[in-house]
Amino acid sequence: MLDRKIENELHVTAGENPVITIIGPRQSGKTTLAQKVFPHHAYVNLENPELRTLAMEDPKTFMLRYQPPVIFDEIQNVPELLSWIQVFVDEAPELTAGYILTGSHQLRLREAITQSLAGRTALLTLLPFALNELSKDYVQTGSGIRQPV
Repeated sequence: MLDRKIENELHVTAGENPVITIIGPRQSGKTTLAQKVFPHHAYVNLENPELRTLAMEDPKTFMLRYQPPVIFDEIQNVPELLSWIQVFVDEAPELTAGYILTGSHQLRLREAITQSLAGRTALLTLLPFALNELSKDYVQTGSGIRQPV
């Protein structure tokens, strides 16, 4: 697994914020990064139709089932959870890095996060690999797949 420049910032903000939000384009490595930096957090994929339905139909039960520390992947699928996260965070003022959220870079998601979680989240943007992040042991092929040299 390749190191990302943003990892240092993630570690710093984890000690300062109850929620860390990682947004960026699809396939930029948000999920991989979140699981690497926060390996002891439970992982909840909101692409899963059953979990998404539970979160939308009964968000309180969902939040009680998946308590921190937890990664909510693809939060843009259930933006209604942001208000519940705000409530749970406000009830636990000592919480740091309890909720790690990942989501695709969408204007509506960014607005919802800044409104619901203002003062509670660090908002980080992850872009695809920069050249200086790629190991010299890998090469970018014409198909976009990184292969060992």
